[in-house]
Amino acid sequence: MVSKEYKFWFATGSQDLYGEECLSNVARHSAIITERLNACGLLPFQVVLKPVLIDNASIRSLFHQANDDETCAGVITWMHTFSPAKSWILGLQEYRKPLLHLHTQFNQEIPYDSIDMDFMNENQSAHGDREFGHMVTRMGMARKVIAGFWDDESVQNRIGDWMRTAVGVMESSHVRVVRFADNMRNVAVTEGDKVEAQLKFGWEIDAYPVNEITDYVKDVKEGEISSLVEEYYSRYEIVTEGRDPEEFKAHVAAQARIELGFEQFLKEKDYQAIVTHFGDLGTLQQLPGLAIQRLMEKGYGFGGEGDWKTAAMVRLMKIMTSGIPNAKGTSFMEDYTYNLVPGKEGILQAHMLEVCPSIAEGKVSIRVNPLSMGNREDPARLVFTAKEGKGIATSLIDLGNRFRLIINTVNCKKIEKPMPKLPVATAFWTPEPNLITGAESWILAGGAHHTAFSYDLTAEQMGDWAEAMGIEAIYIDEKTTIRDLKNELKWNSVVYR
Repeated sequence: MVSKEYKFWFATGSQDLYGEECLSNVARHSAIITERLNACGLLPFQVVLKPVLIDNASIRSLFHQANDDETCAGVITWMHTFSPAKSWILGLQEYRKPLLHLHTQFNQEIPYDSIDMDFMNENQSAHGDREFGHMVTRMGMARKVIAGFWDDESVQNRIGDWMRTAVGVMESSHVRVVRFADNMRNVAVTEGDKVEAQLKFGWEIDAYPVNEITDYVKDVKEGEISSLVEEYYSRYEIVTEGRDPEEFKAHVAAQARIELGFEQFLKEKDYQAIVTHFGDLGTLQQLPGLAIQRLMEKGYGFGGEGDWKTAAMVRLMKIMTSGIPNAKGTSFMEDYTYNLVPGKEGILQAHMLEVCPSIAEGKVSIRVNPLSMGNREDPARLVFTAKEGKGIATSLIDLGNRFRLIINTVNCKKIEKPMPKLPVATAFWTPEPNLITGAESWILAGGAHHTAFSYDLTAEQMGDWAEAMGIEAIYIDEKTTIRDLKNELKWNSVVYR
């Protein structure tokens, strides 16, 4: 998923006004905080202690080194004492990576019985962090601010969440999307400015004739196909529904061939996300179904019908969730149909075939059923229902003069009844604050019918990613009202024009 062993640097600000003993204590406190953060078990990446910074030259040098170190995914700053912020200007101007301002202090409680002016001078984070924060605000820099006691689990969890967002920012410039065929004809929301996307996010979006990848599919060896089919049969429930077992297996083998050929192409040409289109399949036997589902489970991004924006977002969100213990899953998804019964409102989510099994609850089956799209033989696909729980559905849209990321908090539920005639993977969720307000808000914000969905990321994390990328973020959650949303959209049209 992520090739680099990312680390985060811990940079403490101070000054020499209070003498060497004070600076020695500052360094010792910073070392203790760094050690405890690394030992807490809540951070996904290592924190690396850096020397105390007291002047322009040392600050500028540290940020230069951070820029040049490929394993540094961000810098965490903390002002232990008062650190004159003009000393930070040049370093911050030249810094190009994510920044976290940790507003904390070494001591949790005021030492009422012993506190004196020496203690006050040495432990004035409430003073120093405001000085630093003012300068970063004046410079207009995107950064994350986390306030609280550094040894509290709530603070450590927020630092861990930010680290994942920071890695998403760093990895964004390494995302390469391969497109086979163009956008679905006359569809607006899946289109977008690929040049601007590369300028804004670092994404490289390339197009290939579909038959270039079908050559890789044709070249897959029969032994490799047989081996992968055996893996399928051992891992998934096989539901033939009366089809001849050998004929059924041949359809499954066609998807195994596609998976192996596609993956070879992606690895050889260094792509991390893929877009297909049922209207241009070249010599493929089937629309890629099971094959795409398996590739998504391995960490590749995917978008249907030419939707390269969602493919890139799925890839990024899978990177950001990589390594989360007991992760519930991340997938490409599409809004299909509503349940409007009072008290049971929700949206049935699915796609023709391509939903990632990482979100599955319970058994996952392989089925082979007709598909009207694509004009090919019946494709094999993985069929399951999604887990219950809270998640986020995101839509990155191109408004012509800017990008907007829409983030809707949703609550996934069990479907009320079985759907025996629907042979695709499904999820069922109710958007916050409720179906009606959520749907109206999504439409007013311009959200797409495709989403990049995750159980394991928060709206705050994705909003932080959008801020780091310099784009607008719209949140739809339990606090959303239509009146406030309309006003926010108007204000944002001025701010982000």
